[in-house]
Amino acid sequence: MMRYERGTLILDNIPEEVLINRDERLIQYQNCRQATIQIHYVKVPLGIRKQLTFFDDPVNIVKLCPNFKSPFADSLVFTKDAGGNECWQVYHLDLKNGKQSLLTDDVKSQNSSVIWNNEGTKIAYYSTKRNGKDYDIVIQTISTLESKIVLQTEGQWFPIKFSPDDKQLLIQQRITLESEQEIFILNLENQILKQINQNKNKKIAYNQTILFDKRNGKNGLFLITDEDNEFRKLKYYNLDNDTYTKDYTDDINWDVVEIDLSHDGNTLAVVTNENGLSKLYLIDIELEKRKLIENILPMGVLFKLNFHKENNNQLAFVLNTPQIPGDCFVLNLDDLSLIRWTESEIGNLNSDNFISPTLIHYDTFDNRKIPAFYYLPKSKDKKKYPVIINIHGGPEAQYYLNELNVAILTPNVRGSTGYGKTYESLDNQYLRENSVKDIGALLTWIDNQSELDSKMIVVNGASYGGYMVLASMIHYGAKLKAGIEKVGISNYVTFLQNTSAYRQDIRRQEYGDERDPKMYEFLQRISPSTNVHKIDKPMLIAQGMNDPRVPMSQSDHIVECIRRNGVDVQYLIGKNEGHGFNKKSNIIDLFQIEIAFVKKIFDL
Repeated sequence: MMRYERGTLILDNIPEEVLINRDERLIQYQNCRQATIQIHYVKVPLGIRKQLTFFDDPVNIVKLCPNFKSPFADSLVFTKDAGGNECWQVYHLDLKNGKQSLLTDDVKSQNSSVIWNNEGTKIAYYSTKRNGKDYDIVIQTISTLESKIVLQTEGQWFPIKFSPDDKQLLIQQRITLESEQEIFILNLENQILKQINQNKNKKIAYNQTILFDKRNGKNGLFLITDEDNEFRKLKYYNLDNDTYTKDYTDDINWDVVEIDLSHDGNTLAVVTNENGLSKLYLIDIELEKRKLIENILPMGVLFKLNFHKENNNQLAFVLNTPQIPGDCFVLNLDDLSLIRWTESEIGNLNSDNFISPTLIHYDTFDNRKIPAFYYLPKSKDKKKYPVIINIHGGPEAQYYLNELNVAILTPNVRGSTGYGKTYESLDNQYLRENSVKDIGALLTWIDNQSELDSKMIVVNGASYGGYMVLASMIHYGAKLKAGIEKVGISNYVTFLQNTSAYRQDIRRQEYGDERDPKMYEFLQRISPSTNVHKIDKPMLIAQGMNDPRVPMSQSDHIVECIRRNGVDVQYLIGKNEGHGFNKKSNIIDLFQIEIAFVKKIFDL
């Protein structure tokens, strides 16, 4: 067994020739990924991109100054961490001279969720600088760099939006990751904090996109909530009498996921998640008329809604489809024409050959239907296709389909968002392993498909999906050929004890509190490390050394335990990576290793 280093990677039991004999065709599928995510400027549709930042690490949040009359109109703020440690710092970038300024300087703290005020002179963000755990709300003046904590408390609090007059700040408190949040308005003149829609002894979820009504004489919020509903609805909350007065999507039984409001305050753009795909609606607020934008947008996922700051009839967004790996478009609301602004590189590949999935639903153990996207190669070969059960898609998945003739299944097992709050909660705490049973049911579905080879199945997942891979290898190893696990949880107890302090309480709400003896026993019992003796098939495991969410010790331990079974494990560590791989060179190497692993398993 050989352990060696190559650049920023540590390769353990991975054959050296894998990265020496590169698959040039594979690299074409990787060319849609830049070195890291950086800020670019495009002046005209499909114009040349001008790169504005050149960091080794990816840029995270980017916010352009919203006021063209501000002295900082030609500037933006952004956040960035180091080596995937998620200790984000806030930067200011002057677009006229290219000068960058660091606004926060505590490299051990998180500073994020940055927003501008409407005047374009101040920003708000949360910071864990005080104790490394709790989120304080900070307002900083750009001209002087003076910062002030305006809300100091316990837990996770996020600045959402300044009021139109900049005298109030909308803030969200996160109780649990998905199912429970609370909303507050902070008066910035007298520091009075008022809760909106005071808790009625029930769990209520709110999305972080909440907008103040801009119309004259109106005092309310457009917000997304699941209160008294299975799905998340777009509602209007009247701040004068503290009541909901309108539900704009009461007849749509899917989640609203994002909204934006036009500059004049008269039009709402709304995105829903309907069976895993996006639908775009426009709402005339005064007339209370809603229109579905049909036959214009291709099947895919739409996000980052953004109305033009002056032109109320131009709506920008990012569109991701099997043929488009994330590009910017602008929809003209006058004639519903769609203009593409960027065209991401896809390595001289013909995107028309990229395969679109079919949505299927399969039966599971408790008579529910589990949704999944099913990608089937176009090859006319009569041989049955091997299968990868995968929770991630993208251009790399197209390589499996087009070059290796491998089928891909992407299930949204219980616990997934977008299918109602009941479905989302079906794997919480003591129900944890029910989501693993959904994978078992998918294996049964594969058994019944004549075009698929049920003896050639690999399961692949990251983070919580990494746990799902390990659990599937334990419970259904007889039906699986191998597993690919990235930054996965191998022991719930040690994970909860060692994940970053700011995450512990939130994760205990979902996974269970290991400090309770009964829950401790349950979490130990279901943890992969407890049942690792049942894993008897090859595995590829990848981990970022700086991961603040799932510590590297989780992967180190499971690799050691599986090897004690005499099972072959390949282990890849990114020395400059965190919760997942984000550097292009590392991404390419990881996928090269993954492809070689799959080819060996499937004998391709």
